[in-house]
Amino acid sequence: MDNPEVKEPWAKTRDKKGRRTDMQDDWTKPAAKAVPKEGYFEEEQGRYGPIFPKTPACYGFTIIAKIKPGTEQTIRTYGRKIEETIAGLPDALEVLRLHYLRWVLFDIGAETYFMYQGIFDTDFDKYTEDAVALFSKYGINTVFENLEGFPEDWKSNPAAFVKFVREHQCPSFLEYGEYPYVSADEIKKALRLKAAFSTMLDQMQ
Repeated sequence: MDNPEVKEPWAKTRDKKGRRTDMQDDWTKPAAKAVPKEGYFEEEQGRYGPIFPKTPACYGFTIIAKIKPGTEQTIRTYGRKIEETIAGLPDALEVLRLHYLRWVLFDIGAETYFMYQGIFDTDFDKYTEDAVALFSKYGINTVFENLEGFPEDWKSNPAAFVKFVREHQCPSFLEYGEYPYVSADEIKKALRLKAAFSTMLDQMQ
């Protein structure tokens, strides 16, 4: 028989997707969450597979895949292209609702691997679908094309794109938020408010 003393606090603080229901709006208290090996707290099927939960660090994933031989410089050049794109069009990736991206290339033996880490505010599958739509809209390619096993028909087959991402996703086993569950929009709104108050105080002096 289940121990109600263990089960009841869970029911009060988490919904089926692992999201806080009573304390999720309390950004004043740092929070940490240990995530099971599977990447979710309770198995619930979404559009493409199990739904990955929102944690104190919001949504996110870490993708690790082997690169195609000879493509390391192409991948690094793509990083500079992203830098230039954002410099000229700051809202280019707005639809992805990103907090952060981090790309890493590293070697294991004689082979080179690519690690893509992202933190964002949409759910896992929507982020991937939005990425496909974004690339298709601008007629550009994705850095993932340099990874072994990536589907050639990804622009017309979002499901194949999502399948690749899921197969190469390495779930975190711990996630921490200094200001947990806060969206990028909320952070920017707070910073705009801070700037407005600073301007007002400057004018009062």
